[in-house]
Amino acid sequence: MEEETASTGTAQDTPLAAAHTRAGAKMGVWLGCVLPDTFGDAAAEFRQARESVALIDKNYRAYLSFTGPDRVRYLNAVLTNDIKGLSAGQGNVSLLLNPQGHILAEIETYAFAEKLFCVSYAMIRERLVEVLDKFIIMDDVTLTDETGRFGTLALEGPKAAAVVREVSGVDIGTLGELSSTDGAAGTVPCRIVKRSPGGVAGAEFVVEREKLTALWEILLDAARKHGGGPMGYSALSGLRLAQGVPWFGYDFGEKQIPHEAGLQNSHISYTKGCYTGQEIVERVRSRGQVNRQRVGLAFSGDAVPEAGTPLMMEGKEVGFVTRAAKAWDSVPPRILGMGYVRREAGALGSVLQFANVTATVTQLPG
Repeated sequence: MEEETASTGTAQDTPLAAAHTRAGAKMGVWLGCVLPDTFGDAAAEFRQARESVALIDKNYRAYLSFTGPDRVRYLNAVLTNDIKGLSAGQGNVSLLLNPQGHILAEIETYAFAEKLFCVSYAMIRERLVEVLDKFIIMDDVTLTDETGRFGTLALEGPKAAAVVREVSGVDIGTLGELSSTDGAAGTVPCRIVKRSPGGVAGAEFVVEREKLTALWEILLDAARKHGGGPMGYSALSGLRLAQGVPWFGYDFGEKQIPHEAGLQNSHISYTKGCYTGQEIVERVRSRGQVNRQRVGLAFSGDAVPEAGTPLMMEGKEVGFVTRAAKAWDSVPPRILGMGYVRREAGALGSVLQFANVTATVTQLPG
């Protein structure tokens, strides 16, 4: 995904690119955007997220708002999760499927008093707007692309909640997951969203784009006071693999259906009624199994395999790697990954091979 996007010349720079470069960051293409690869020491950045607090530039996103009296009914009929059940201040994560049940997008939806606010990925923004607009037929709904207006920064780690409280006065411990509130970090107004990757409470700050640099400096200063600092995507990828968190565009996408990707319990409501692709989802659920599945992988050796690397069992190809990275939670670091394997090769502890390396199927957290 990274090389393919970079070669097309379509990767978008984070608005903070100049500030990151001045700080000595090495930049790379992640999630279709130019983002910090590392701020100089990926191992230290990984440990900050595990032991103190890490500040992350999340400016790979697309932002869409939906207004009009039919907005809830419309999105509820399009997305896989229950939009009708959201009260103002609450959010959830859904999938957008095509009629064949394949995943077109991962979308977070946040309810406000007068609108629904959706967050997805800038790398699919144009197509996403086109698809969502096509579904607006008889509904009184207005879709507004606000991608150019907003940006997001995040704090995570065991000290993140304390830093959030220090800079904003908001106690994220009182919020539900993906719930949000208006606030300010220092003098910068923002929307604060609770996110708990790996089960540890943290927060995202959604802010007007022109205020991103000021917000970054405020959060960076506060993080450093607590022994933390900025985190690049080399370390973040390894951390997400250790947490068992798949990435859209890497570990699932248009080639997968939700049950293959392991998203059937986190992204889908089975009581909400009809939505695009529901027939396929229900058919797979009633059948009870899929022919291939996303699994966690632990690799021998110290080389990080590339995406697409085939996985073999008894001389036959049974799957492939989607993503792999170093996880600096041990010495030497572990090489972790995700991939898709055929059902008969996906049992925990199954040992797969490629070249002279083994890949052991591991339990995904969560």
